[in-house]
Amino acid sequence: MQKLKVLRLIAGAAALAAAMALEKIRGEGLIPLAVFLAAYGALGGDIILRALKNMAHRQLFDENFLMSIATAGALAIGQPAEAVGVMLFYQTGEYFQDMAARKSKNSITRLMDIRPDYANLKKGGDIVKAPPDTVQPGELIIIKPGEKIPLDGVVIEGQSMLDTSALTGESVPRKAAVSDTVLSGCVNQSGVLTVKVTKTAGESTVSKIINLVENAANTKAKTENFITTFARYYTPAVVAGAVLLAVLPPLFLQGAWDTWIYRALIFLVISCPCALVLSIPMSFFGGIGGAAKKGILVKGGNYLEAFNHLDMVVFDKTGTLTRGVFKVTAVLPANGFSGGALLERAAHAEAFSSHPIALSIMREYGREVNRHNLCEYTEYAGHGVSVKMDGAIIAAGNHHLMLQKGIGFQEAPDAGTKVYVAADGVYAGCIVIADEVKPDSRSAISALKAQGLRKTVMLTGDNPQIAGAVAAELGLDEVYGGLLPHEKVAKLENLNQQKRAGGKLAFVGDGINDAPVLAMADIGVAMGGLGSDAAIEAADVVLMTDEPSKLTELTDIARFTMKVVRQNIFFALGVKAVFLLLGALGIAAMWEAVFADVGVSLLAVLNAMRIMRK
Repeated sequence: MQKLKVLRLIAGAAALAAAMALEKIRGEGLIPLAVFLAAYGALGGDIILRALKNMAHRQLFDENFLMSIATAGALAIGQPAEAVGVMLFYQTGEYFQDMAARKSKNSITRLMDIRPDYANLKKGGDIVKAPPDTVQPGELIIIKPGEKIPLDGVVIEGQSMLDTSALTGESVPRKAAVSDTVLSGCVNQSGVLTVKVTKTAGESTVSKIINLVENAANTKAKTENFITTFARYYTPAVVAGAVLLAVLPPLFLQGAWDTWIYRALIFLVISCPCALVLSIPMSFFGGIGGAAKKGILVKGGNYLEAFNHLDMVVFDKTGTLTRGVFKVTAVLPANGFSGGALLERAAHAEAFSSHPIALSIMREYGREVNRHNLCEYTEYAGHGVSVKMDGAIIAAGNHHLMLQKGIGFQEAPDAGTKVYVAADGVYAGCIVIADEVKPDSRSAISALKAQGLRKTVMLTGDNPQIAGAVAAELGLDEVYGGLLPHEKVAKLENLNQQKRAGGKLAFVGDGINDAPVLAMADIGVAMGGLGSDAAIEAADVVLMTDEPSKLTELTDIARFTMKVVRQNIFFALGVKAVFLLLGALGIAAMWEAVFADVGVSLLAVLNAMRIMRK
């Protein structure tokens, strides 16, 4: 298709040159005119056809209509060379304009082109190549080193390192071993993996991400809607102005009709608003694509624009600012017990539990527990556990368990979940467990404030003391702990009323438990995690790497996008205003008119493409 366009441009240019040569050699006549008309038909036939089709649908005022009427007028007043030249210049500009647009869109397509064409399906003892959309959940596929994972699944054999950069923007590989979930779109770097498929191709993570990015362009920002509305009224206005320019001066100033008609035709060509209509959506599309390259999925240009007016960010705690993984943060022995002895007794007491707190103690202990030496395991609902170890009764739990057993203990001042341990009724000490803060949470909060954010707030269902300690560590402005889901909604309603005029509130959560507040916020941002379906579907923006610092990157991209949008608006309108005046005064000829239209459009699109490299 593109080759045909190039051939048509070459043929049209050759015919124009031949017609001009014939006209110079033989003078004006039917033969040069016939060659001019042939060149005009080759170069402008599709434009005239589109204009006629649009007129049939009552869509008069577009660039096709303006170019058709302007060049037809040039032919009518005996300027065939200009009519053909304008079509050639216009089509050449359109070709380069389309090429720039394709390059911008192709960069996104390549970014999201992470679905392989086949899956190595294991059937009995054989391995056959099959289209991914024919593989069903429960079937086994083999992923060899260097291959892309075609479908979501769980590793049942082998281990490897995965390149997840296409989904997350992260360059650091992730380890995949037996029982780990792997996602379509990741690249297997080392070992051979046998994977049990869990989702069809249409439901896979990569399909949802591709659809999200492709559909994002359909959600227009206010700036895009403004330009569409502007063009709807602007174009008829300048057409009316061109008619008045063609009619009034000859009537009242007694000028030549052909001179003023020619100026009116130039006025029409210059007036086309396609630079705005094309470059503004391209700018937002570039911003969405640039964000996707960094592992940030934005569901529409309106959310990108909203990030320019961010006034307040409200965070959930667990899984958002913290890892959501419990970790031992303090070991506080008492009554002559050492830290190691305290941790050993706590690990043996928790050996039979699968609770996250118990698992964190086991990880901190770091050694195998011989469960054969344990007996009389008892669980006290909501309070803790006890077990007999080498003849001694070990109790581990909260302060209620200590009170229940009549064991004297000392309340630990540290913020976090506290596990008190006793051996044969003697208080051995306390182990403090807390949710680990993400490494970039503090820097993200600081960077947001440096970008002009007025207030940062935490809403969490966690213990108020723990929430307060995390908020103080991160430098948050306000914190509200111990909230039930409906209380979070009520608190967010209150915060919404505290926004500055025109300011936007973003809520950042995990996209699953926080669905009501994500929906209520001006911008719902989900810590999507690798493969969190609920997050991808629930929020307006998804941070695929779970890093709060991505918020500052998105703010930078959003601001740069709007900067380019404003540049294009002022540049296009400014150049057009100058050339409209020059055209009306007879200073600008048809060639300058085409540059004002096509040239400005091309430059605006090239400017918009800079966003993809941000």
